[in-house]
Amino acid sequence: MALPVSVNATTSAMFDKEHATGERKEFSPYVNRNFPTNVYFGDTHLHTSLSMDAGTFGNRLGLDDAYRFTKGEQVTASKGYKAKLGRPLDWVVVADHSDGMGFFDMFANGDPIMMAKEEGRRWNKAINEGGQASVDAALEIITMFSQGQLPWKTNDPELMKPVWSNVINAADRYNEPGKFTAFIGYEWTSLVKGNNLHRVVIYKDGASEARQTLPFTLGDSADPEDLWKAMQAYEDKTGGDLLAIPHNGNLANGIMFDVETLSGKPITKEYAEERQRWERLYEATQIKGDGEAHPLLSPDDEFADYETWDLGNLDLSQTKQDSMLAGEYARSGLKRGLEFEQKLGVNPYKFGMIGSTDSHTSLPAVEENNFFGKHSGVEPEPGRAMHVVLGGEGGKIMGYDMASSGYAAAWATDNTREAIFDAMLRRETYATTGSRMVVRFFGGWDFQAADAQSRLPADIGYRKGVPMGGDLPASPKGKSPTFLVAAMKDPMSGNLDRIQIIKGWVDGNGKARERVFDVAVSDGREIDRLGRSKAPVGNTVDIANATWTNTIGDPELITVWTDPEFDPNQKAFYYARVIEIPTPRWTAYEAKRFNIKLPKDVKMTTQERAYTSPIWYSPAS
Repeated sequence: MALPVSVNATTSAMFDKEHATGERKEFSPYVNRNFPTNVYFGDTHLHTSLSMDAGTFGNRLGLDDAYRFTKGEQVTASKGYKAKLGRPLDWVVVADHSDGMGFFDMFANGDPIMMAKEEGRRWNKAINEGGQASVDAALEIITMFSQGQLPWKTNDPELMKPVWSNVINAADRYNEPGKFTAFIGYEWTSLVKGNNLHRVVIYKDGASEARQTLPFTLGDSADPEDLWKAMQAYEDKTGGDLLAIPHNGNLANGIMFDVETLSGKPITKEYAEERQRWERLYEATQIKGDGEAHPLLSPDDEFADYETWDLGNLDLSQTKQDSMLAGEYARSGLKRGLEFEQKLGVNPYKFGMIGSTDSHTSLPAVEENNFFGKHSGVEPEPGRAMHVVLGGEGGKIMGYDMASSGYAAAWATDNTREAIFDAMLRRETYATTGSRMVVRFFGGWDFQAADAQSRLPADIGYRKGVPMGGDLPASPKGKSPTFLVAAMKDPMSGNLDRIQIIKGWVDGNGKARERVFDVAVSDGREIDRLGRSKAPVGNTVDIANATWTNTIGDPELITVWTDPEFDPNQKAFYYARVIEIPTPRWTAYEAKRFNIKLPKDVKMTTQERAYTSPIWYSPAS
């Protein structure tokens, strides 16, 4: 039986016009989309036994194990536990240290080159003996390396070539365009008197390009400017593409976002242009602490003190001074970037946000209930929370201080090297502390409250504005910028507490300032006239049983927000921070599983979060 059909006159006329002109409006809202529709979660910073520090601390898992685990397969961790991700990752960069890459495996396996020297024979015996002998050998190797006293050059081409070839081959072997992306990469380990300036270098390219040069090393130079020169030389030689991602400014003792270059020279326009070209992203969260904000720098931000490591530099050889903090954290780095742009016309610290693990276990496992730790010495066992992870003049970092963090989220057209690399270049990325919440953030001049009612916010976002990582066009006279921000919970994690927008700007005196705005909050709580909701979301965590309930918070939040304090003459940036309700921290799961008691000051709950890349505004010149 035919059903009655009713078509109004306007609709009928539209169909007639489309038929006559051939300009048919498609029925499906998903047809002819040309913007990134998928978010892919990955890790840009994973170490295997090829990294000397990973191997010396007990990692016995190589490249194949790392890739298999990341893709969702089950492996056996170095200390014997079976290990598997709750959900596979979409992409990864195995980023072993370039200095001494593969050395530990050579020591352990009795490589003839290593066995030719007394130290190599002695370390081979101790490592294979195991126990305290192996630990003592590991400490000796690390000490000699840090002091530049190893009897082998850590950048010897003859030692590097076969190892680098294996790294390249493994990445190409596990790379499956459309299904799983394995990038070629390495970590350049710049260490200046214990101060961290490390970068992960990522290749867009495959084996044919990557094989033409060797990784840059600390043995070559500790200066990032020399790294950029080497990256330029690679691109000139191969026609390929590289980017570098700095990390752990919280362990740099002030020099990650410094007011001068490493060589002590003033930051120039040329320096700013080079840094902005090569360093499009910053790793704002990982196992060695969170690097978004610090409570002393942001005293009005009650969420700034999250997984804070601020005792000293990377090896705790130098105690942290308060004056160093502004050169270490992402938010303060972004603010300094605006100040430099005011002077130079170019922003040296214009970076997007990602998170990654920096795991040295070959296992990017940072789910709170599945955390395998920083290195194999602190893989799961009853006493690992009380192990000393780092110790020195600056104090001690204990096992329980490790943060189970984080991942990199990239909005891309498909799961390929090309598409994800391009997303990183666009800075259309965000950092998560491990949760896989889905976050969209757009800025423009014409978003309306009704846009937040759409179930297809990206359609509106790309049509009316720019995505995270972009630049707002010039301000139309009399208008303030508007932002469309949306977040959906990770189905395996907690509900959402709130969405915040953090604004940084340069005032009339050339000084960078900041402000935190709550723009969407759960459970019907109110946002006051100052743009804040001070009422906490609550806490359902049962610490003793390491459980929680999603009876508070919301599964999704979406809103349109207009900057109430906009000055068209002031440079500014805006980024979104999404915060979950409290859930059990890895330490709570550990206490439950092993039936142990941890000190009262050990954190047992967490509020997972995401940080989007900023959107920048500059006045018309």
